[in-house]
Amino acid sequence: MPRPRSLTPDRLAAAALAVIDRDGLAALSMRTVARELGMSPMGLYRYVSDREELEGLVVDRVLGDLDTTPPAADAPWRDRIETMVGRLRDAVVRHPEAIQLTLTHRHRAPGGLLWSETVLGILAEAGIDGTRRVVALRALHGYVTGAIRLEHLGPLAGTGTSAIAALPEHRFPYLTQTARTAGEVGPDQEFFGGLRLLLRGLDG
Repeated sequence: MPRPRSLTPDRLAAAALAVIDRDGLAALSMRTVARELGMSPMGLYRYVSDREELEGLVVDRVLGDLDTTPPAADAPWRDRIETMVGRLRDAVVRHPEAIQLTLTHRHRAPGGLLWSETVLGILAEAGIDGTRRVVALRALHGYVTGAIRLEHLGPLAGTGTSAIAALPEHRFPYLTQTARTAGEVGPDQEFFGGLRLLLRGLDG
């Protein structure tokens, strides 16, 4: 196969992300990305050394436009954290199959590092320090990751909720009632409602 011209890191990342979006993270490999680019796997090794490097490029692309600027300092700290978490959600929700990579490459992705630095600064200003700050940051990362994957794999508007609502009510009275109510909850209400519960718990 001919060697593609202008094979930049961004173009490599776009090809890898196309594979992930279409076929899932497990499908990502040097071979599948080479096929996406119309080149041989050996030719791809001229540009990247392995799948791990491809993953790093994907994360850089996903988080490349993430706004890490600290929100207005005169706003309540919970509102500032909510703004930062909302920005992260906006950046990764379009590529839910790639969200795991934002965690595994968090130690070297500039966008993710700057996001965490800003969030830690807000937590410090709120008096959350030491091990509480460690747990708070991990909890926020875990919430974003889990909430987006849950919305992607089992949305409230999906068939799973309908199936739960149709369960025998005498055996699952609370579950069926909750599933019926779930149809009234939109994705933003679900995401930010859960986040606010988490943020209130950080004062404990």
